[in-house]
Amino acid sequence: MSETKNNLAALAADVEAVLGRRRSRSAAAISWVREAALLPVLVVLLVVGAILNSHFLTVSNITGIGQQVAALGVVVVGESLVLLIAGLDLSLESTYGLAPMIAAWLIVPVAAFGDGLLLSPYLGILILLAVGAAAGLANGLLIVKGRLNGFIVTLGMTILLAGIQDGIVKGQAPFNLPTAFGYLGAASFGVVPVSLIVAVVLFVLTGLFLRYHRIGRAIYAIGGNREAARAAGIKVDRIRIGVYVAASVLAAIGGLMEAGRVSSVAPTQGYGEGIIFSVFAAAVIGGVSLQGGRGNMVGAASGVILLGLVQNLLDLENAPNYWIEAIDGGVILFALILARVIGGEASAE
Repeated sequence: MSETKNNLAALAADVEAVLGRRRSRSAAAISWVREAALLPVLVVLLVVGAILNSHFLTVSNITGIGQQVAALGVVVVGESLVLLIAGLDLSLESTYGLAPMIAAWLIVPVAAFGDGLLLSPYLGILILLAVGAAAGLANGLLIVKGRLNGFIVTLGMTILLAGIQDGIVKGQAPFNLPTAFGYLGAASFGVVPVSLIVAVVLFVLTGLFLRYHRIGRAIYAIGGNREAARAAGIKVDRIRIGVYVAASVLAAIGGLMEAGRVSSVAPTQGYGEGIIFSVFAAAVIGGVSLQGGRGNMVGAASGVILLGLVQNLLDLENAPNYWIEAIDGGVILFALILARVIGGEASAE
């Protein structure tokens, strides 16, 4: 009798193991589908673009799209990290403008609307990173330690930083940027822009970090249930502050790319252009949840690519300027609905 019971127990264990493996494969398959939810939309856009304009799928045009969206993509990586911890940072668009503005202002001569210090471009880049880190640290401390509302804090920080950006140059745009300072945004390896390479590397490294590093997994845990994460021994406050700092540094790097691409820093760069709307659009249609704890870099990158393809197609077809925003909004809504249908609930929040 005991031998029969042992056999039954062993059989039950084998069955449970098989079922567990099947559930694991099923979960992995569902996760992959959610990550790739925007791919059908991208394929449709590529086909439509190729039909409408023969120049659309040329190497020069595709690399041009990559260069145009690279800076936006770097900011999307930062905002996605903040969203994953169930946070919100509106001020990234102002950091995107202020950090390169201060650096350029300290580097270029008075004749190019600088302050005349003529600092080394390499020192200017360090200052740019420091400005980004300081903005993120201020946000993190006010929100996490000060327990202030994240939306209001980052909104106030957005306006403050934008005012400083415009004020220090009195509405002028520093130009004549040194080659070293503009390298990330202007240089290319063959036909591939350096900015695109950097953006891809950041997406890949951040995705691997979130999937395999303990702090990356902790970010998901904090976004999913902050108190449960705290009870599990995760240093919630330290990680949340670190995420705000990392996001702002990434926004500063994105601003450096944009400054290099256009060879100037406009007083309206970032805040005046309203890039935060595109940043949120790319992240959310890519499946990053506004409620925290769900999303990935594959989806976020897909959202960035989608926005870039739509804008490029509109430019190639010479769409009337007064209809571009309406078309952009319609495409975003369509992509979000389609991603919801394909990818499930995680793509909709």
